[in-house]
Order: sequence, then C-alpha cells, then structure tokens
Amino acid sequence: MKKTYRIAVLPGDGIGPEIMEEAVKVLSLVAEREGVTFEFKHGRIGGIAIDTDGTPLPEETLTIAKEADAVMLGAVGGPKWDQNPGHLRPEAGLLGIRKALGLFANIRPATMHPSLVEASSLKPEVVSGVDLIVVRELTGGIYFGEKKRYDGPNGEVAEDQCIYHEAEIERIVRVAFDIARKRQKRLVSVDKANVLESSRLWRKVTERVAADYPDVELSHMLVDACAMQLVRAPKQFDVIVTENMFGDILSDQAAMLTGSIGMLASASLAEGSFGLYEPVHGSAPDIAGQGIANPLATILSAAMMLRLSFGMDAAADAVERAVWSVLEAGHRTGDIAADRSRAIGTAEMGRLVREALQSQAISR
Repeated sequence: MKKTYRIAVLPGDGIGPEIMEEAVKVLSLVAEREGVTFEFKHGRIGGIAIDTDGTPLPEETLTIAKEADAVMLGAVGGPKWDQNPGHLRPEAGLLGIRKALGLFANIRPATMHPSLVEASSLKPEVVSGVDLIVVRELTGGIYFGEKKRYDGPNGEVAEDQCIYHEAEIERIVRVAFDIARKRQKRLVSVDKANVLESSRLWRKVTERVAADYPDVELSHMLVDACAMQLVRAPKQFDVIVTENMFGDILSDQAAMLTGSIGMLASASLAEGSFGLYEPVHGSAPDIAGQGIANPLATILSAAMMLRLSFGMDAAADAVERAVWSVLEAGHRTGDIAADRSRAIGTAEMGRLVREALQSQAISR
C-alpha cells in the first residue's frame, strides 16, 4: 500500500499561485517516481482571503493546515492592503498560522552555488563558498507583544512590547545547536545585549544550554555587528541563531548574498516533523501574472519538506540536484539573468527542473 502524505497548499497573493503551481508539479513527479501519494488540499491566506473571506486566515484554511502533514505556502501581501488595520493585513494571516500551528523555528539556508556567483552584488571572492543557515525564533518577541497607539501630550504615541520567556529561548537555541552539531560545529548567537533586557536573558540562556553541547563552538555577536560582518566576511558564519525581529532582517540580508532572494527556501518547524515551507521572497505584486517569477525558491522549499517532514532524503537530494543542473546549464529567470533578454519564464523553468529530475535514476 502506498504511503500517503497530506499537504496543505496555500498559494497566497501576487506571484504565489504561479510559483506554487510549479512546485506542486515537481512534487507530483516525485510522488510518481517514489511510489508515494501526495494529497494536495488548497486554502486561502493573506490578501486573497481578506477579499473573499473577510479575514487573512479563515477557519477553513486553518483546519486544512492542522489536518495536513505539512504546509506549502507561496507568499502574502501587497500594496492593495497596506492601509488596512493591523488585524486585516495579509501578514496577520502568516503570523496567525505560525502561532496556531506551533511553528517556533524558522530555518533559512543561504548557500552560494558556483554557477550564481556572478549574480551576487558582492565581489566573487567575498561570496564564493558561502554556506550558512539562519535559525530564527518565530513565536515570541516584539512581533507578538502587546501593541498600542494612543494620543499623548506631544501627539500620537505607539508602543510595541518585546517579551521572551526562558523556555522559548532554550527551545530555539537547542534547535540551532543540533543543526550546528551536524555541520561545522560553530554557532553564533545574535542579540543586542548591550541595550535590551530581553537580549541579556537570551545570552544567559544560550550560555547555559551551551554546556550540553561542548563539541559546538559558541560565540555571541551584536545584531549591528552581525549585519556588517554578513557583508564584509560572510564565510565566517555557519549557523546563526537569533530572536524573531533580528532574524527576520538578517535572514533577508543573508539571502541577498546568494544573488537573488528568489533562490532561497525556508522551513518553519513545530515540535516533531510538522512544518510549513515557503520561499523567503515576497509576493512581488509588480510582476504577478506575467509568468516571469522565479519558482526555484518554492521548489527548493518543497525539497526541504520532503527531507524534514517526510524523511524522503533521497528524493529531496534529487530535486536539489535537478535545480542545480538547470542552473549549471545556464538557464535563468530574469532575477538571476545577466542578460535579461535571454531569461526564461516561470513555467519554462519549472518544466526544465522536472525534466532534469526525470532524467535521474530513482534511488529507493
């Protein structure tokens, strides 16, 4: 009897539906090759859900996600909804689903593939060989603290509360230590301990957890110094762990080292094997519907799902090899093309990846 995996598919806004379509086609080919069944169930999230359901995260979508073995998400957001109140913005749907599903650890690899060195805005000698992972805490910090706006004696006042509990910090730090232990055994914890009380607690807990990982070298870096070092000498980093807002910023910065944010995948993990997988890039409404978006980050996110949620390591490796072989052959979407007049579109890139995957021997 075939093994069946249930996948919630949430295309979202902008280019989300286009890139998700290509990822689903790749996953369907994987299922055929590997002798498994993927059951795809679609749901709405973000701006499209606001327009059709009046909320960025409909209950139906949340039910679909909770009943799945993993979630694939495209992208949310766009200027159409920028003036909405906070609870009716597309991003509220993303924050809400992370919280509801217990997704506390965001894993974002940033790897410079040799064929894309010239696509980076930094010098080849700076970015060549970059291979790092940013581990970001997802459910605490300033994004989930109490928010207020009110009138004060000197005009309007805004407050955003940043709270971290010891257990939240320990949980994410252990994830980062476990990842570092399987790589180069080096972990950099990023905070702002010279100013913020929450960062001082972060550093204290991280130091305590480090005692359980004597084989992993731990260092601390202030967030502003880390931002500078990511540009100056990114190869010094292996695994970075940090809190929610710092991780949001630094992971996008790390992504751009590789030449295009359109190449970067991410996983948001709960306890156990459940995860939500999405590209790092946004919804790019300016190019939505034109068929020119880069689907590779979403396809690589699907590969992360195969590996981390389904334990299908060989299939994940095959998808990644297919992506790299297409790039090595010189095929590019506009965001990574040196000559944009020769760039290929979303569907063509997806087709080439499937052909490259199909040409590989099946390893079971």
